[in-house]
Amino acid sequence: MVVTSHDRTQAIVDATKQELEGLARRGVVAMGNAFSSIVMVKGILNDGERGGGTLLAGADGAALRAALERLGYAPEDFCGLAAVAGAAEEGFAAADEGELLPAPVFREALEALDPEAVVLLDDVATHAMREAYADALAAIEDFNAAMLEPGLVVPVLGRRVLALDGFEAALADPRAKQRAWAYLKQLPPLGAPY
Repeated sequence: MVVTSHDRTQAIVDATKQELEGLARRGVVAMGNAFSSIVMVKGILNDGERGGGTLLAGADGAALRAALERLGYAPEDFCGLAAVAGAAEEGFAAADEGELLPAPVFREALEALDPEAVVLLDDVATHAMREAYADALAAIEDFNAAMLEPGLVVPVLGRRVLALDGFEAALADPRAKQRAWAYLKQLPPLGAPY
């Protein structure tokens, strides 16, 4: 039996789809390209998202897409992951507000997406990352890096992780917006820009 590269690719896509569907049944909400090299993790949801809207469909998502394109990421290279639980069919409306995903489930979701870089958009997302990757972060000697302080690019199990201090709120403050942009510029794509 000959296995073509198309067959192999299709098998990977099917396995990833099945894994993500299983995670969705356990409260994981993700959007975008599951094969993206960068994942945006959001924990503080806006009214639209809590009301059943799509994750990162508002001004924050538009700003992040524009920033990533300016850095050299392809337009389709965008994935969002919620640090809080939701329901696959109803978004976050059916979940208790602020209910963090259990650390093992959050870690499993991030590992399933397998990005090269992770951007933690707010304190709740940073807390979820700290909880899920406590073992890897404990091995980091620099205390500020181990605590995922905003603005530091921290290597965590082969991934670049960058915490921001409230990206959506920063959009309303020009100085905070500039600071967020300066932080994001530390995460250019590792491969050649598209």
